Amino acid sequence: MRTFLLALVSLAFVGCSQNSSLPPLVAGARANSLAGAPAETKPEWGAPLTFQVKRYPGGEPYSVVSDRGSVVLLDVWATWCEPCRDALPIYEQLAKEYGAKGLKVYALNVDEDERAIPPFLEETKVNLPILLDANAQVAEKTLSVKLMPTTFLVDRQGVVRFVHEGFAEEFLQKYQTQIEQLLAERAE
Repeated sequence: MRTFLLALVSLAFVGCSQNSSLPPLVAGARANSLAGAPAETKPEWGAPLTFQVKRYPGGEPYSVVSDRGSVVLLDVWATWCEPCRDALPIYEQLAKEYGAKGLKVYALNVDEDERAIPPFLEETKVNLPILLDANAQVAEKTLSVKLMPTTFLVDRQGVVRFVHEGFAEEFLQKYQTQIEQLLAERAE
């Protein structure tokens, strides 16, 4: 709890666009255990991603493998993350702009209690497909996420090509350029 409050105070005073002020992936004691994670747990980005989580709200399974052939923007977020409030509506705009060209956008939530999700979505007016990462297992072990939000751009073969920690509206042009680059590549 203390780590969570410290992260919120840091965001209030420093601003959301500087990586040093971003909240950790999870709050409380779990955040402290992440800080000491060994560097060798960093995933090999040359290999296609493989993981399975549940969709929100129905709990149906989702496998990232099912989106091979599409470019995927995967945003790891939580309801307590202030920069996520700004990022998710922008990602929804990107989904509308590039969806017909082959972009799929997912919001991978790491909250411990999914009951926090409906009020967040109602407040932010976000209507993206939400995936549930129980206990942040995929975010921590598969994606090696350390800061919130973290956004992954995945190519048509399922390989992570770009990773962005944190969020600021100035990132939008870079995202668009990278998405267009990935969409222009031929699926194999």
